[in-house]
Amino acid sequence: MQTSQISYAKINLFIDVLAKLDSGYHQIRTIFSEIDLCDKLNFVLTKKGSIKILTNKDFVSVENNLIYKVAIFIKQKYNVQCGAEIELEKNIPISAGLGGGSSNAAHTILALSQLWDLNLSKTEMHQIAEIFGSDINFFLEGGTALGENRGEIISLQNDLEIENIFLINPGFEISSKEAYQLVNISTENQNWSKILTKKDMRFCFNKLEEEISRKYPVIKNIIDYLKDNGASNAILSGSGATIIGFCPDFQTAQKFETYYSKKGFWNIITKTKRRIQNGNYRC
Repeated sequence: MQTSQISYAKINLFIDVLAKLDSGYHQIRTIFSEIDLCDKLNFVLTKKGSIKILTNKDFVSVENNLIYKVAIFIKQKYNVQCGAEIELEKNIPISAGLGGGSSNAAHTILALSQLWDLNLSKTEMHQIAEIFGSDINFFLEGGTALGENRGEIISLQNDLEIENIFLINPGFEISSKEAYQLVNISTENQNWSKILTKKDMRFCFNKLEEEISRKYPVIKNIIDYLKDNGASNAILSGSGATIIGFCPDFQTAQKFETYYSKKGFWNIITKTKRRIQNGNYRC
């Protein structure tokens, strides 16, 4: 028996950092939107009790991989005797603010519930997700959502259909821990509701961006270039280092693609995904 999962990335259209929690995490308000950049996962049931991960990229040790951690947790929690061989085709950049690891973890929960015949409820899945990260809960739902507290409290929103999104990564990783250590908590930004109601990307905002850009000037340079050359807005995605350029048309996105490809920077033109329903994404 086997099952496959398409593990989509996300962008953050809005992130505000409201306070530091006693747990050491930060209280945030964020708007997640799934995009059509994706990893692919294939799960095969095995009689052996082990968890084996095969991947096209050697990016992290097995023991530190969220897929492995989640699989071992589920296996032990529900006393599963069989195992799984998991093939991962990795296309989402690592530690790039696009949620690749969190998406992989969420789809591991979904897949193993089916593969191991656990029939986990949505509540059980969300409880598992919350243990391993703040973004994983979002990926169990997809589409567009408001994330609160650490980001794990998810309120589903109407899909935001955004095309001609230009993503560029300058080629280095920024951990979430580093980004939140740098952030300066100040006045609350109320424009999050305008994004959801007016669907105007000029209100997009990332509180983490100011201090990260100060430490990594190349990020500010890219944001400024995109804004000065046709993007309606440009912000950091998540904790970075990927930057989002919201383009008015495909030609503008293509212009950026040509410019930054010549510089050797990873980039892609993408669009948002609509929420999954009954196992299929809505067209």
